[in-house]
Parts: sequence; C-alpha cells; structure tokens
Amino acid sequence: MGHRLSKIYTRTGDGGETGLGDGKRTRKDSPRIVALGEIDELNSAIGVLLAEPIPEKTRAVLENIQHDLFDLGGDVSIPGRATMTGGQVQRLEALLDEFNSALPRLKEFILPGGTRAAGLAHLARAVCRRAERALVALSQAEKVADPARVYLNRLSDLLFVLARVLNGQGTGDVLWVPEGKH
Repeated sequence: MGHRLSKIYTRTGDGGETGLGDGKRTRKDSPRIVALGEIDELNSAIGVLLAEPIPEKTRAVLENIQHDLFDLGGDVSIPGRATMTGGQVQRLEALLDEFNSALPRLKEFILPGGTRAAGLAHLARAVCRRAERALVALSQAEKVADPARVYLNRLSDLLFVLARVLNGQGTGDVLWVPEGKH
C-alpha cells in the first residue's frame, strides 16, 4: 500500500471540488460524492457501535462489514468500478437467517432503542437506508452495479436484526404503542 497519505491537507478541495479514485475532479455535492459520504457515515456509525461491549460474534460480523463498506466506497469513488459481489449479499442473507432464527417473532412494530448498543444499531440502520437512497439517486445518473445497492438493502435488515439481538434476543425491544393507547 505504501505511503498513501503523507500529507493530510492538500488545499485542492477548497474550491468545492474533490478528487475521485480515478484522478478526475468533481463537485463535492455531486450524487457520487453524496453517496460516498453516506457510506462513510454508515461505516463510522458502525465504528461507534463497535466501541460498545457487544458479543464477539456480532463484533466479528460488524468488523467484516466495515471492510465491505470500504470496498463499496472504493467502487463509488471510481466510476465504472464494481467489486461488490452477489456472494457478499448472500453472506448477509445467511447471517440474517442465522441471527433472526433465534429471535421471537415480531407481533408489533418496535421503536429504535432499548440498550445503548441496540440504539446504536438502529441508528446505523437508519444511516444505511440513507446511504442506499443516495446510491439509488446516483444510479439515476450513472450505472451502479446491482450488488452494491442490494448489499445496502440487506445490511439495513441485518442491522435491524442485530439491534434486536443486542436487546437481549428481542426481550428488551421497545414496542410501538399506537396513538390513543399510550
């Protein structure tokens, strides 16, 4: 990898543009950079969740996801690059099935919350949905490989399930009480 960041500030972005991974310049508010920023925020939200004491299996899953998100960010930063695969999506689906099978069935909607770790997983889920929307917006202007978009869709589902796991296998979920009943 070498010495990629020998100097942190370059002043090249002071005019509202930034460099893409292929060396081209684009506006910082372009759909590509917005999507890249949302993916970065998602990875950071997962990093905050990882600062909490959580089960080792959950930790390992989230750490692996952080690497996937860095790969996805690389794809977004280089127009035409597509390294995300259907295999990564299938891995998330297998994890979803595994974690969800141990949870009680939901009979009501739940509110984001419960334990601190579960609340952070719900926050990461909401950020994931925003990253997915940004990737969909980018796909209106430029080609985005399907596995990238599908990966974020499955990841938001997995973060929801992990929030329930972090709420004591669902026993600490905060149930929604409809208006007039609370």
